[in-house]
Amino acid sequence: MDTSRLLFFVVMVITASECSETATLQCKNSFIDSFKLLEGEAFYFVPLTLTESNAPDEEFTWRKNNSQIEISTNENKTVHYHGGALFFLNLSSEDSGLYTGRHKRPSGNCKNYRVKVEVFKASHAMDEAVLFRTISNSDVNKKVRCPDPVSDTCKMFNGTWSWKKDSKLLQGEDKDTVWVHNASKDDEGIYTCICTWKHNNKVYKSSGSRRLASTALTVHNKPEIISPTDKELFADEGSGIKLNCSVFCGTNVEHHCHPSWHLNGIPFNNTDGYSQTTTIKPSKNTISTAVLSIEKVSAKDFQTEFKCIGKGSFEISSSTLTLKRRESIIPLVIKGVCMVIFCVLATVLVKYFAIDLALLFRSYFPHRSHYDDGKVYDAYVVYQMQSLNMDNEETLCQFVTKNLPSVLEEKCGYRLFIHGRDDIPGEDHMELVEGRMQQSRRLMVILNPGSGSGSGSGSKITDQRPTSPQNSVIGGFDWQVGLHHALIQREMNVILIQLGDTGPEGYTHLPPGLQHLIRKSAPLRWPEGSRGAAAWNSRFWKRVRYLMPATPAKKCTKSAII
Repeated sequence: MDTSRLLFFVVMVITASECSETATLQCKNSFIDSFKLLEGEAFYFVPLTLTESNAPDEEFTWRKNNSQIEISTNENKTVHYHGGALFFLNLSSEDSGLYTGRHKRPSGNCKNYRVKVEVFKASHAMDEAVLFRTISNSDVNKKVRCPDPVSDTCKMFNGTWSWKKDSKLLQGEDKDTVWVHNASKDDEGIYTCICTWKHNNKVYKSSGSRRLASTALTVHNKPEIISPTDKELFADEGSGIKLNCSVFCGTNVEHHCHPSWHLNGIPFNNTDGYSQTTTIKPSKNTISTAVLSIEKVSAKDFQTEFKCIGKGSFEISSSTLTLKRRESIIPLVIKGVCMVIFCVLATVLVKYFAIDLALLFRSYFPHRSHYDDGKVYDAYVVYQMQSLNMDNEETLCQFVTKNLPSVLEEKCGYRLFIHGRDDIPGEDHMELVEGRMQQSRRLMVILNPGSGSGSGSGSKITDQRPTSPQNSVIGGFDWQVGLHHALIQREMNVILIQLGDTGPEGYTHLPPGLQHLIRKSAPLRWPEGSRGAAAWNSRFWKRVRYLMPATPAKKCTKSAII
């Protein structure tokens, strides 16, 4: 056998022996640690599950990307290892890859530790891909901790800490933790922890960045139905309507507040003529609204039960609503018009028949104030007989002696004092007038026909006493006593009756006191010659009876009067 063949045989035996050893050795793989690092920085890695921190280098072999070339233990190399610890002293993009460290213990156990390294350019330091986990909570005072890989390196090599916020140095921060007190929106940003450490008398730098986000305080309440508040809602058939289901769920719980409509117990699905939209009011208090739009209200909708459902984080609330037909305004208008017409008619009728009503109720509600007033006569009649032509005198006599007594005394039961009829022969005229005035409740003044024209003779009425004491004359003693009782002592009410026309002068010729009474109350005009004028229930006599006392004076004999 020649030398070349012998050498080939030896190599084949050795190779077969190594392959056999590899095939029989089974190593357990750990999970893959992944790190995103920046160029120019240093990185120190020890597997988290490695229990022997000081394991000898002989038990470890580190390789990159499953290559057969082992990583050196030479500390002058930028990438080297000591036992289970892997050093990257000046990272570059070429250092990116999957590193596997095989740990073979003397006992024969084997385990593969794996770490994935991605190296980014320093200009990408603020990229989200490079940042560690974001700090987001609702704490008032927020704690920003240095990422564990940087913190562990700094503690291992007794390094020094410094901090930056959005690339600006934070003065006075030299610990592995930064506290942000009373955090606000201005405190949000990227906080970078920088560790400066030494290895073999050379200075290296490791850093890690994480974002601080301010999260508002969240409060989950039981859903409260804000709308609808009523159990019923009026609607017009054929018209459109929108139903709001508004729910208050708490504070800053937008993702846990869900309003919806159920129709007859079934969740609503969009159909023709019906649609549902949901909106959230942008504010601290979370109010979400589901709007159910009905294009045209149908008869079926008035039989449907609409239920507003509010779902919160833990509870559900509901409120039921039904639609009712709105009453037409036309019947209301008709009722209103009828009421107005009724009120107007009632007012007119009451005003027109006020005297009739007053006379009617007198019999049912008699006035008792006159029962014990001691009065004998209901009215003292004053009239003028002087300076009258024959026609006017006949009219006056007819009214005073026939019409007046026949109605007021015979049919109505009143008692009148009329001169010439009720005088007592031989009695003093002044005493007679004074006494009868005090015994009378009313003063009835009869204004003669044509009194304004001088009674046909051209003579004016004066305040002089008439020549005949048997006749009661306006302006004489009768009137003076009556005026005194009516205007000064206010003991008597005056009833004015006008016979015929007043004439062109009106009432200007009368005494001032009588003119004053006429201005206060217009005289009642005697409708001579009209049909039913003498009837006791005619309009004229009703007005006279209305002005007379409600209760007639007590009947008494002449001897009692004397």
